[in-house]
Amino acid sequence: MNRLMLINGPNLNLLGTREPGIYGSHTLSDVVGEVKKVTDSFGYELEDFQSNHEGAMVDKIQEAGRTCSGIILNAAAYTHTSIAIRDAIASVPIPVLEVHISNIHTREEFRHHSMLASVCKGQVVGLGIKGYRYAALALLEK
Repeated sequence: MNRLMLINGPNLNLLGTREPGIYGSHTLSDVVGEVKKVTDSFGYELEDFQSNHEGAMVDKIQEAGRTCSGIILNAAAYTHTSIAIRDAIASVPIPVLEVHISNIHTREEFRHHSMLASVCKGQVVGLGIKGYRYAALALLEK
């Protein structure tokens, strides 16, 4: 399967206008474009998905487990609260890389713990939208 899944969670559809001091001025479209450059260079397809709804994200993770070779996931606020997303990640046989635009470990204390980290292959945090690019490279440069 020469395909990666890019999943973005709640409020990331507002990138570019949402708290630019924290998240920058790039849009979600810019994020997808950055990852697509990497996947294209490896001959991979990219499917991107954004939802503000936890269950829709769980469904997409499960689907990707059957149709993709890896997932780049920014679960946003669900990172810190969702056992359902954690269990979905644990249930798929493909690597998942957790990405965050900001450094969650230097922000509010409630953001310091990721419910997902223990079932993800790795974490890329605090590198802006370049973190997505690095996650794609990590999945594709096996």
